[in-house]
Amino acid sequence: MADPLVSICMPAYNAELFIGEAVNSIINQSYKNWELIVVNDGSTDDTANQLDQIKDPRIKVYHQSNKGQCAAANAAYTFSNGRLIKFMDADDLLSSNFLENQVKTINNQDNVIASAPWGRFYNNDLQSFKIQNIPTKTCEPIEWLAAEMTNKQPMLQCAMFLIPRKILNVSGLWNEDLSLINDFEFFIRVLLHTNEIRYTPGAVLYYRSGIHNSLSGLKSRKGAQSAFNSTLLGTNHLIEFENSERIKKIAANSFQYFIYDFYPDHLDLIKKSEDKIKEYGGSDVPFIAGGLTKCMSTFIGWKATKKIKKLIKNIYP
Repeated sequence: MADPLVSICMPAYNAELFIGEAVNSIINQSYKNWELIVVNDGSTDDTANQLDQIKDPRIKVYHQSNKGQCAAANAAYTFSNGRLIKFMDADDLLSSNFLENQVKTINNQDNVIASAPWGRFYNNDLQSFKIQNIPTKTCEPIEWLAAEMTNKQPMLQCAMFLIPRKILNVSGLWNEDLSLINDFEFFIRVLLHTNEIRYTPGAVLYYRSGIHNSLSGLKSRKGAQSAFNSTLLGTNHLIEFENSERIKKIAANSFQYFIYDFYPDHLDLIKKSEDKIKEYGGSDVPFIAGGLTKCMSTFIGWKATKKIKKLIKNIYP
């Protein structure tokens, strides 16, 4: 089948500052057989108005009350028609040949997923772009995940994957009970339902970082519970697929990263994470920090350092 339809599913919430650039990066693709489905998830800024101004017939816009990113992504998928699916945030950018190269990588097969290089840029400045390290070899999903998750905190950025619809029909969609790090559980589950992950070197995803009040920056109780649940579900998927020492170590380290992120808050979840680390044989990932935080943690330990930083933040919010 030549030039299969690609559906880009984009949830959007209060994205007025950046959604125009994200949409334009789709419009400017060298590959032309695509549709963009944007679900405005109850935005309270100018997002809805900006979306309603778009006249490209390949772009479909739907509005709903605020139900969360996962619900909006699932709604976009239900409105889609493509054989190939890409989930994409409303503030990220794709290189102009991204879709063309990933479609070639998949090569009309329904049992493989295409990945791609991605990197971060800050403060709306593409000059700050820095590529991230991800597996660059074609391999089985458990090998890809093991390589991506060993000795580092993974970020399974959604737009770097192009996924055949047939895989999603088997793996299932986004877990609507999750908010923070929802991609961790989702992509582990989805990737484990494919035969092969193929790297696409000629495509680049530009991930926008440092946005105030972005979903990834929320550390409320709800966010912490979601992060813990996603970590629990995602690691369960891994261990059910391969109950080995290397996967147990990855699972233990995933819970250690959760502790580093959330300590000293939500101590009940911290305790549950510590219990999982013991169950899986212990963690070996160090506390990563820079500057003053690194100096403090060297002398007084990372727990005392985080407690002091929280106290300072409470005094000088």
